Amino acid sequence: MRVQGKDYQSIWFEADTLSVKCIDQTRLPHEFSILTLNDLAATRVAITSMQVRGAPLIGVAAAYGMYLALREAPDCYESARATLLATRPTAVNLLWALQQMDSRCAGLSGEELVQKALSTAQKLAQDDVRICASIGDAGADVLEALWQVKPGKGPLNVLTHCNAGWLATVDWGTALSVIYKASARGVPIHVWVDETRPRNQGAALTCWELSEHGIANTLIVDNAGGHLMQHGEVDVCVVGSDRTTADGDVCNKVGTYLKALAAFDNHIPFYAAVPVSTIDFSMSNGIDEIPIELRSMREVTHVTGINEQGVLTDVQISHKDVTAHNIGFDVTPARLVTGIITEKGVFRANRESLQALNTTD
Repeated sequence: MRVQGKDYQSIWFEADTLSVKCIDQTRLPHEFSILTLNDLAATRVAITSMQVRGAPLIGVAAAYGMYLALREAPDCYESARATLLATRPTAVNLLWALQQMDSRCAGLSGEELVQKALSTAQKLAQDDVRICASIGDAGADVLEALWQVKPGKGPLNVLTHCNAGWLATVDWGTALSVIYKASARGVPIHVWVDETRPRNQGAALTCWELSEHGIANTLIVDNAGGHLMQHGEVDVCVVGSDRTTADGDVCNKVGTYLKALAAFDNHIPFYAAVPVSTIDFSMSNGIDEIPIELRSMREVTHVTGINEQGVLTDVQISHKDVTAHNIGFDVTPARLVTGIITEKGVFRANRESLQALNTTD
């Protein structure tokens, strides 16, 4: 995608310096900063601190982290794998990417192992771009069809939660890829962007990303979505997912479930856009089985922003002794999900439909 007229991906390998480069998402939208990853420790920090975030991107970053670790110590495979696997428990793409590394590096050692780890990470990054573009194409069909039947043919109002754009992947994104592709077809789109407390990824990332791409958008507080739906100002909801079960339950940033409930009550379509790699066919009941990340209380008690001197800083918004409970994700039951948009097409949110995707091809 483009930033100030220049093409970028969210992560890439720089051959000249033998380093991994990525966009530091904790600095956006106030500062566009490129982060350099030279070793396993830097990769671990980047993932846990959410300098890189989004399920598909976490997977690719972990793959590059394996390469960086093995480059320093080719015999550290298992310890490096364990370190990376422990960084973010909810996003299934992390485990998926490490399993891809396992299968492609099996039986190798020394420099051959190191080079295979690098080529595997690069291949996963390339595949992610292709997959996200295909998700966008499949979802654009959905948005275009909705717009064609919209009375008055005004802009199609899409509500999204958190950031599922190119910043959350290598390029294009998942939910936002659908919007980019539909817009390119001439569908006029306006996006309601949930702020997405407590880290405000909607405000900080999604609004910035959409604006850079020229997509009309309006930032709203998290609790405004239901009101807008009641008054006919939302035509469709499209979100991403960090893990989707075999039965179609969708795990996404906390607050997604409430949007799905409001959409269901107001007869508004609710879609999740996901790569097939995000579907965990080993799980059935998302509420009971998906591990939900519990993050630092500080994310709730403080907010990050630019002060009057133009310095990025944290400000405490609660009493200093308050106790906060910071759940990172929630699960939207399949019964509230209109469809699952994937690179293979659009599927119903149930086991019978999704089972067609359960292949090793």
